Amino acid sequence: MDLINSTGYLLNGSTLVRNSPHIPASATKMIIVLFLFTSFIIGTITNGFYLWVLKFKMKKTVNTLLFFHLILSYFISTLILPFLAISSLQNNHWSFGTIMCKVFTSILYAGMFASVFFLSAISVDRYLVTLHPVWSQLHRTPRWASSVILGVWVSAIALGIPYLVFRETHDDHKGTVTCQNNYAVSTNWESKKMQTLKKWIQVACFISRFLLGFLLPFSIITFCYQRVANKMKERRLVKSHKPFKVMMTAIISFFVCWMPYYVYQGLILTENQSLLSQLTLLLAVITTSFNTVFSPTLYLFIGENFKKVFKKSILALFESTFSEDYSAERTQNRNSDFYI
Repeated sequence: MDLINSTGYLLNGSTLVRNSPHIPASATKMIIVLFLFTSFIIGTITNGFYLWVLKFKMKKTVNTLLFFHLILSYFISTLILPFLAISSLQNNHWSFGTIMCKVFTSILYAGMFASVFFLSAISVDRYLVTLHPVWSQLHRTPRWASSVILGVWVSAIALGIPYLVFRETHDDHKGTVTCQNNYAVSTNWESKKMQTLKKWIQVACFISRFLLGFLLPFSIITFCYQRVANKMKERRLVKSHKPFKVMMTAIISFFVCWMPYYVYQGLILTENQSLLSQLTLLLAVITTSFNTVFSPTLYLFIGENFKKVFKKSILALFESTFSEDYSAERTQNRNSDFYI
C-alpha cells in the first residue's frame, strides 16, 4: 500500500514542505489529506468487498488464496490512513501516543513488504504453472499455497518489527509532538554523535527496504512474467493478447506505484528541500494511494473488454479472473487461462 507504508515520508516530509517556498504548505497538506481520506473510504469499501467475495463466494484455490492475502495486506494498510490524515491536518502533531506511533508504523511497513512479497509469489506461481506443469500438478495445492502465505506474512512482520524500536514520539517543547524514526535509539536526539549514528542506520534501513521491497520483487516479477510470456508465445497457448496485457500491467504498475516512494526516500537522505522534493512527495502520495486502493480493481478489469464489463455481474468477473480450470491443469494448455 502504499503511502500506507510510509508514515516516515508523510510525517517528516511535510517539514520539508514548510521550509520551502516553492509550493504553499497549505496546498500540499490539503492534497495529501484529500488523498488519504479518499483512499481510506474507497479502499476500505472496495477491498473489503473483494475480501468478502474471495472468502465466501469463491472456491478455495491457489489463486484465490494468494489474492485474498494480497488484498488483505492492502486492506490493513487503509485502516491506518485516517490517523495519518488527522496528523497531517494538525501540522504533523501526533496525538495518539507513543504506542500507537510504534504499532501503526510497524504495521504499515509489514503491509508494504507483504503486498510486494505476495505480488512476487503470484508471479512465481504463474512461472511454475507455465514452465513446470508436471511439478505444479503434483505439488501446487491450497495447502502448498498456505505454506507460502505463512512464509510471506512471517517475513513481512519480521521486517516491520524493527520499527517498534525505531519509531518514537518527539516533543519539540513548542506544543508539537511528532511520530518519527529515532534510528539511534537514544534520548539524546541532538548530539553530534547520535546524529552521525542515526544517519548510518537510516541509510542502512533505506538500502534494505529498497533491495527487499522494490529491487528484488521487481526483478522477480519481471523475470517470471518475461519467461511466462516467451513460453506462452512459443507454445501458442493463447489466442488473445489478454494474458500479456495483464502481465505488462503487473510489471508497469509495480514500477510506477513504488518508484516515486523510493525516490522521495532517497531525497530525504540528502535532506533535499527543493521543488523536486515536494513534487516527488505529492507523486508518491498519489501513486501509493492508487496502488493500495485501485490495484485489485485494475487486475480485475484489465483483461476485460470495456463494454463487456458492464454486462457482467461482479461475481462473474471474480470467477473469470480468479477461477482455475482444473481439467486444463492436467495438460500444458492449462496456461491458456492465465491470469496474474
